[in-house]
Amino acid sequence: MLTELRVRDLAVIADVTLSLRPGLNVLTGETGAGKSILIDALALLLGERANVELVRPGADRAVVEAAFDVHGAPDIERVADESGVSIEDGRLVVRRDINSEGRNRAWANGSPSTVGVLGTLGEGLVDLHGQHETQSLLRPGTQRDILDAFGDAQAARDQVVRRFRELEALREKERALEARRDDVWKRADYLRHVVKEIEDIAPKVGEDDELAAESQRLTHAEDLTRLAEQLAESLDGEGEAAAGAVLAEAARTLGQLERFDASVPRWRESLEAARTAVQELARDVRAYGSEIEVDPARLEDVEARRDRIYRLLQKYGSTVQDVLATGTQAANELEVLDTADTDLARIADRRAEAERELIGAAATLTAAREHAGARLEDAVGVLLPALGLPEGRLGVQLVPAGQIASHGAESVRFQVQLNRGLEPRPLADVASGGELSRIMLALKVVLAEHDAVNTLVFDEVDQGIGGEIGAKVGDALEQVARTKQVLVITHLPQIAARASHHLRVTKGVEHGIATTEVAILRDTDRIEEIARLLGDPSDPRLRQHAQDLLQRTTVKPSKPLRRSRAVGSS
Repeated sequence: MLTELRVRDLAVIADVTLSLRPGLNVLTGETGAGKSILIDALALLLGERANVELVRPGADRAVVEAAFDVHGAPDIERVADESGVSIEDGRLVVRRDINSEGRNRAWANGSPSTVGVLGTLGEGLVDLHGQHETQSLLRPGTQRDILDAFGDAQAARDQVVRRFRELEALREKERALEARRDDVWKRADYLRHVVKEIEDIAPKVGEDDELAAESQRLTHAEDLTRLAEQLAESLDGEGEAAAGAVLAEAARTLGQLERFDASVPRWRESLEAARTAVQELARDVRAYGSEIEVDPARLEDVEARRDRIYRLLQKYGSTVQDVLATGTQAANELEVLDTADTDLARIADRRAEAERELIGAAATLTAAREHAGARLEDAVGVLLPALGLPEGRLGVQLVPAGQIASHGAESVRFQVQLNRGLEPRPLADVASGGELSRIMLALKVVLAEHDAVNTLVFDEVDQGIGGEIGAKVGDALEQVARTKQVLVITHLPQIAARASHHLRVTKGVEHGIATTEVAILRDTDRIEEIARLLGDPSDPRLRQHAQDLLQRTTVKPSKPLRRSRAVGSS
């Protein structure tokens, strides 16, 4: 619900704040006072294109700001979240600045935003009905949604959506498998070559490192044998410099120390351990040297094996593990050629079944729409004569689509016939703002329970009507206002008298510039304004008539407009 609208430095408006309430809010005032500018200001907040000429003379910028109560509006909260707008405590404040140099800025709940985001949010916040505004009901998608809601066809539509998504998933799976099969078919010879080459060589993880070490040993076999003999000799050879001889001399010296100092025998254990370690190391070195063979044939085999593995690494990966993974992947891809036809046949069977299910679900939805369309035509047709369109007729046309989509097998188009003998025209082509607003009003009466937008704004709804028809329009507005917030600009006292919240727009002069002001009317002020709408606020008879209008609408609420029996049963 729109709770407040503030406009600063926009055209003839210097600074005006409208406090709005639930129910029927009415704006009245002299022609040219600035009523429609307030509606234009609201349109700017809903994404309407801005004109720098709207900035008030002498001002740097125009500012429009509105506050909405969005408690219990999960769709708005979802759209806000998707747009990056945070809603706290069920309150949404949107603002737009229009710079005199043409720059535009937008905010949502205090954070910088875009005009596009304001427009997206506005689609679920306010429905504007006037000669120049873009209305949600004129969009084919919205007309389809309204018809489905009116006909309680949401379950059938959800079923179509599910069946359509299932079918699309199967089609995508089928396309992907066919593409993969065709790709493998083109690359089959190469893939077979990869598998065969890797399988023929059959490298093992770590084998390249083992072969490199073995190659090193075989290449330097003579040097290794010689060095091993030298090392063994230095450990336990016959020479005095050998480690064993040195340790033996150390043992003798330790024995001499023991004769003079009883504390040194503890060293003997360590010395004996050293002699034992040297002896064991010498045995190991000699064993190592004895095992080394000069084997040119084995070296040739090792180098050949290393070369084959190296070529695999150059082609298929930086490690043997990568090479093996490449071979496995190639083998798996080749399996597609063996299984693809069977898998595609199975998918084709499931796809055919899904297509049949989608056709059935779409047919159910089409039948529901046909039934709902006839009821909607009848319900709106009953209301239009009472709203000053005696020959008005709404038509709901189902236009078959080339193929079934997620929304069904057809598009929905609202058409209207305003005069006998004329061809029905799409709702968007109705030229008169007043006629269009009244058609919208009739739809709103019928669809009040189904429309997700809670704030409706009507401008020019009373264009070209008066008397009894004006009273019927007032009945309709009052009926919609029972479940929605309605803001209407009117010149008719029959409508103004039904307001639950009445605001008067006046225009004066401030600092030599025309300035619009808005006041909330109560009691005597309201009687005076309605008398002015009747003709002359100073005429006692008109003032009495105004008072009678107010008493009738206050004491005895208007009865709902007559609706068809079909609507009552919906």
